[in-house]
Amino acid sequence: MTNCSTEGVDTLTKKLDLVIYVPILVFGLALNIMALVVFCRLLRKWTESSIYMTNLALMDLLLLLQLPFKMHAAHHEWAEDKKLLCSFLESLYFVAMYGSIYTIACIALDRYFAINHPFRAKQLRSKRNALIVCVFIWLFVMGATSPIYTFRREKTGNFTCFHGFSDKGWSTALIVCLEVFGFLLPAAVLVVCSIQSIRTLKATKNSNRKKQAGVRIIYSSLAAFLVPFTPCHIAIFLQYLVRNDHILDCKKKQDIALFIQVSINIANVTCCLDALCYYFIAKEVRSTKDTLKLSISRGRTTSSSDV
Repeated sequence: MTNCSTEGVDTLTKKLDLVIYVPILVFGLALNIMALVVFCRLLRKWTESSIYMTNLALMDLLLLLQLPFKMHAAHHEWAEDKKLLCSFLESLYFVAMYGSIYTIACIALDRYFAINHPFRAKQLRSKRNALIVCVFIWLFVMGATSPIYTFRREKTGNFTCFHGFSDKGWSTALIVCLEVFGFLLPAAVLVVCSIQSIRTLKATKNSNRKKQAGVRIIYSSLAAFLVPFTPCHIAIFLQYLVRNDHILDCKKKQDIALFIQVSINIANVTCCLDALCYYFIAKEVRSTKDTLKLSISRGRTTSSSDV
């Protein structure tokens, strides 16, 4: 099946890129810049949550800035002397994507401690610790994406940036690490922490209105993570099977080629979804503080009654 062509898929995805990327770029830039202005200039006081949300906005902006290059690369081949520039842009794209994934997981973990372990949260949660975690996320994803600089060394001549990685980019070890540490691990943290937080919120004596609002926000955050990123990583795994000759049927190869392009486009929509969620996350933080105060007061009452 070496003659299997994906030219039809490439033509279709070029049109989809323009239809999807242009609105994402326009609205995403506006929303994330507004979010940064609010967090950096208008908020009276920095909190752990605002630090994480600022980091998420920076990650989203970094990803958005790569979209014009992706759109250009979809319609034009790049000269061989631009390989290093291409690898740099590809690296930034994946730094932003997986930095966002880890930041969202950290927001869920921070929320979990605030709601479920209020006394321990007072010791663990601090602006300094949140800043250290964000710096670590940047260093970790930058180091993890560094192999991208080796993916184009084997090929010569003009090339299409953001497409056509060499076989090194589809090695078993690399894909396993990507799927496990890039998606499954942070997704598991998000799901477990969200479920536990929802259970605790439902068990509190807070008003039904506040409980329902908090639960809806957590469900929305969970969906905003799983819906875009799950298809993307399923598609990466399927493409790995294609590149390593585990799938040989031409029609299946073409379907997978289309699936991976569409799913990556969908994953980029999170730049806008994250920005729209900032207000609701901030609202959740305020309601979480009420729950935290209630849990602490109940704990003190229980302690005094035991004496």
